[in-house]
Amino acid sequence: MKLPGWLAEIPGEQPYPVVFATVSGAHLYGFPSVDSDVDLRGVHVLPVEEVAGLRHGPETLSRMWTRDGVEVDLVTHDAAKFCRLLLGRNGYVLEQLLSPLVVASSPAHAELAALASGCLTRHHAHHYLGFARTQWRLFQKTGELKPLLYTFRVLATGTHLMRTGELQADLTRLYAYGPAYLPELVAAKQAAEHGVLPRGLAPGEDLEADVERMTRTLEAARDSSALPERATAEAALHDLVVRARSRG
Repeated sequence: MKLPGWLAEIPGEQPYPVVFATVSGAHLYGFPSVDSDVDLRGVHVLPVEEVAGLRHGPETLSRMWTRDGVEVDLVTHDAAKFCRLLLGRNGYVLEQLLSPLVVASSPAHAELAALASGCLTRHHAHHYLGFARTQWRLFQKTGELKPLLYTFRVLATGTHLMRTGELQADLTRLYAYGPAYLPELVAAKQAAEHGVLPRGLAPGEDLEADVERMTRTLEAARDSSALPERATAEAALHDLVVRARSRG
């Protein structure tokens, strides 16, 4: 699915300055369907008077709407909240920050991205393991292909991160970490957003065994990872937020 050109207009329409906006979700993960919505994620900056005084501005802004038949899901966090999430071993915000699908950028975005490596720890594995468990349970309940692909995607992303220190969210670039039928699952998902597992593609016991194997692989990668125990970028992120806020 080709991303619409008018996405670039959205950041300028927001009530606060936007540090960056990127595309997340299925487009980032490598398996958008023809009717996938567009998950737009980013950072806004509250002015000093909405942080230092008695009336605080919104730390998170969320909006959903449809334009030209495309559903857009926009979520932005204030810079301070986003940086706290970065330091909290949150894989979601790392993926949003480092997404190659950039809709809007700024010097502060480039600076944030440069500091991302200082936020990585081996404990990011807990995020991916927890997300995988949630999505696997959802697949078992609904039989939908989407949560199954999310399960495989986060296990592969987490393992790659633990082994290499590189964040790669696109499942189509991580096939080596998963079972041989992953490309067929991706093709089926691209054809239907809420489709079910194609009949005969992979028996349930094989799916469960592959998920268990990939889970153990991620746990082992975490235990042997060269990533540090703690983030090192807190002071630099603090300075960045202060400067961004001061500029208004």
